[in-house]
Amino acid sequence: MAQTRTLVARVEECLEGGARLVQYRAKLTRGDAALEQALALARSCRRAGAVFIVNDSVELARACGADGVHLGREDAAIESARAALPDAIIGVSCYADPARAREAARRGADYVAIGSMFASPSKPEATRASLADLAEARRACGLPVAAIGGITPGNGAEVLAAGADMLAVISALFDAADVRAAARAFAPLFDAPQRRDVRDQPRAL
Repeated sequence: MAQTRTLVARVEECLEGGARLVQYRAKLTRGDAALEQALALARSCRRAGAVFIVNDSVELARACGADGVHLGREDAAIESARAALPDAIIGVSCYADPARAREAARRGADYVAIGSMFASPSKPEATRASLADLAEARRACGLPVAAIGGITPGNGAEVLAAGADMLAVISALFDAADVRAAARAFAPLFDAPQRRDVRDQPRAL
């Protein structure tokens, strides 16, 4: 499928640029098409030594052999995801709510995501989280934290300084004329002292 080839090519450019974690998030793709894309992306990530996470669907994560699954408030419970994928990485969206991050840790999550940190073309209606929310979530849960929403090389440093371990990026990569170069622009932000991350210091979701 042409759409799959295009997606895989762009993700591989991200990987060549330094991304170490890829999350497959395709809200409008279902069934065989989603499985085709997830399988292809899983292969690309394995070749690159990157972590591959599927958004929303435990079933799809299991079917494509993903390294993990990321859960939102409308998705499966952490406990049921763990039962289905006992060795997987489980991430949980916590929006702007440090208490949700604390609860996710108690229930067995491996990392949490906080945001939208900034205005995001991918999630224009998302509730905004502050740097203070992110810092409090980090303290509350003790897990690696991914910052999401409007992240760019220009604002990524302040998000990392506030306590983020990972930067979840969509538009700043996929809207760039040169995806590989856009990914490389994030790498210097991680040249600070070692951070606690989900497997091998992933740089982007």
